[in-house]
Amino acid sequence: MLRRAALGLLLALVIALPAHAQGKAVVVYAAVSMKDALEEIQAAFTKTTGIEVIKSYAASSALATAIEQGAAVDVFASADLDWMDHLDRRKRLRDGSRINLLGNRLVLIAPKESTLGDVTIGQGFDVTKLAGDGRIAVADVLTVPAGKYAKAALEKLGAWAAGQRTFKFVEERNVRATLELVAHGGASLGIVYETDAKVEPRVKIVGYFPEDSHPPIIYPVALTVTARPQALDYITFIRSQPAKTIFQKYGFTFLIKPTS
Repeated sequence: MLRRAALGLLLALVIALPAHAQGKAVVVYAAVSMKDALEEIQAAFTKTTGIEVIKSYAASSALATAIEQGAAVDVFASADLDWMDHLDRRKRLRDGSRINLLGNRLVLIAPKESTLGDVTIGQGFDVTKLAGDGRIAVADVLTVPAGKYAKAALEKLGAWAAGQRTFKFVEERNVRATLELVAHGGASLGIVYETDAKVEPRVKIVGYFPEDSHPPIIYPVALTVTARPQALDYITFIRSQPAKTIFQKYGFTFLIKPTS
């Protein structure tokens, strides 16, 4: 019940955010894990084109649901294929505009002051024992991409059942909330994207999940069916060489050939 109420409040806030958008602005809904890179890219876009960007960052699940419910959005950037597919099936995306733009990695993090060193993550990996008396932070495993990837990896490696049985997992509303819980010591371990860990100085990466332990982490981007003409300029810019350079600086893998 609390989770549904929190999601309802988040959706209301997300839908309301771009209501003041007028004129030549582009409204962008993007997975919160993209925030730092997109802030830099969007500043460069506005400087180059004069077009303002009005953005909302949240879990891909919340953003997709808001778009489905009628939020006035030009561009959607998801942290997984599932939520983009969800909107595609509901005819909320412009045909031919979708691209698989970025890749990422799943990592295990601990607070900076943790005594944990490099952890080898593989079959039989015992994350519960590693956490000791502490908790393990993950994003919501039912809806949030980072949480879904985390659960898939732990299940494949044989570590999920023990963590559930001992109530070790604490689920957060998105990957940045997961990161924050570990950063301020509310959890002894967390599972986030590599790019998130790199922008938070209060945590350290202690292990990398094998890439074959979960579905590929892919960030698709698309125009919505209601996208205005200036949104094409935005899509073109985030596919450019300058955008690629910024995304790679933050640790993303650029999956396409830059347009310019």
